[in-house]
Amino acid sequence: MKLSLNDREKIDKNDDQIFYQQARYVYHLSNSFRTRLTSIYSEYLLSHHVVLDLMSSWVSHLPLEMRYKKVIGHGMNEDELRSNNRLDKFWVQNLNKSQNMPIEDSSIDAGLIVAGWQYLQYPEKVSLELSRIIKSDSLLIISFTNRAFWSKAPNIWTYSSEENRIEYIKSVLIDNGWRIDKIYNERTHENKLFGFFSAEGDPFFSIIARNNKTNN
Repeated sequence: MKLSLNDREKIDKNDDQIFYQQARYVYHLSNSFRTRLTSIYSEYLLSHHVVLDLMSSWVSHLPLEMRYKKVIGHGMNEDELRSNNRLDKFWVQNLNKSQNMPIEDSSIDAGLIVAGWQYLQYPEKVSLELSRIIKSDSLLIISFTNRAFWSKAPNIWTYSSEENRIEYIKSVLIDNGWRIDKIYNERTHENKLFGFFSAEGDPFFSIIARNNKTNN
């Protein structure tokens, strides 16, 4: 997929660092979404994995009982990342300015992006860089819902339907060396009043991809 200049435009054109300079210690996703995401991670991530939590914050949604070889975090707010007790190391970088990541070739077993893809103005460059650092046939898990800081989301995301957003991510990944293993498109439900009632939670979308490029 080739994005136009208009596709990449967003309402708030100020430096992203200004928007993210204040830490936000809140959950941006419903409890039911977070629970489903953790179950996906439990299924796909193994204890010997080196995990990259890209576009992370103060919480990584990883299973509490599982420990990994290493968890590397990336985000836009240093205070949030310091508060994330699942990260062994982290760095701060604006991926809309520079997509080159300070990580060695083929050193990552699994890359995670949750509620982050919607802010990428150059997703094809990020996808290509991820194919460099993630091992051949290894994982990239991209998860999202229908929430966003809309002033910071490019037009390609803001003005697309949920189904079109899935197709958009798929197209970018396939064009940049990834194959799609599985797609989750689910509705979640929140328990209310001690479990006697339920309400619809955030819809859950997740794309499981594997690095199709030949690297060592």
